[in-house]
Amino acid sequence: MTVVLSVEGLDKVYGSGESAVHAVRGVSFQTKPGEFIAIVGPSGSGKTTLLAMIGGLLTPTAGAIVVNGRDIARLRPAELVRYRRESVGFVFQANNLVPYLTGRENMLLVQAITGGDAASARRRAEQLVDELGISGRANALATALSGGERQRVAIGRALMNDPELVLVDEPTANLDSERGRQVVQSLIAEVRSRGKLGIMVTHDPEMAAFADRVLELHDGQLRQGAMGG
Repeated sequence: MTVVLSVEGLDKVYGSGESAVHAVRGVSFQTKPGEFIAIVGPSGSGKTTLLAMIGGLLTPTAGAIVVNGRDIARLRPAELVRYRRESVGFVFQANNLVPYLTGRENMLLVQAITGGDAASARRRAEQLVDELGISGRANALATALSGGERQRVAIGRALMNDPELVLVDEPTANLDSERGRQVVQSLIAEVRSRGKLGIMVTHDPEMAAFADRVLELHDGQLRQGAMGG
């Protein structure tokens, strides 16, 4: 399989001079399609900063982030917007669903914002609703869904545009262990079956154990000898 993501010598520095904070230092790794990677490490180790740079939300101070041959660290602002819209699916800890919309409507909102064929979007939403096991709850308002159901809707929403990368930040932080396992296993199944790349930041070693690989960050640096999943 070809590498879909290559991170090379990535640095992120906040501030300058004596007050400079090196959030990420010289991080390098490569991935393959269908791979699901967990990023672990103590608070302040640079996990979320690394994820945000891969997702095009933060600009690196140095280094390269090559996605299918294109270095997104060198894209112009308009190109970055297109990259985030078309190539990346985000799942946030807080899920960020619109409370007065149903689960299905939250997923279809992606099509309403980005454009595209409405009928195709409805078909894709139905497919994802079924695959994620929430067909019986898809017409409930987001406020009426359980935490696990909301996170599954958030996963479905992230997959609506068939992104190359699915980036997930602490998806189980507000869930009990059983619901957390269900959410992560659903996410991994979607990533693997579609040949995508999934990267999950987590503090939970039980959730990280489901990944194909675990990358450990300490003080912004990648610890050698990443664990297999």
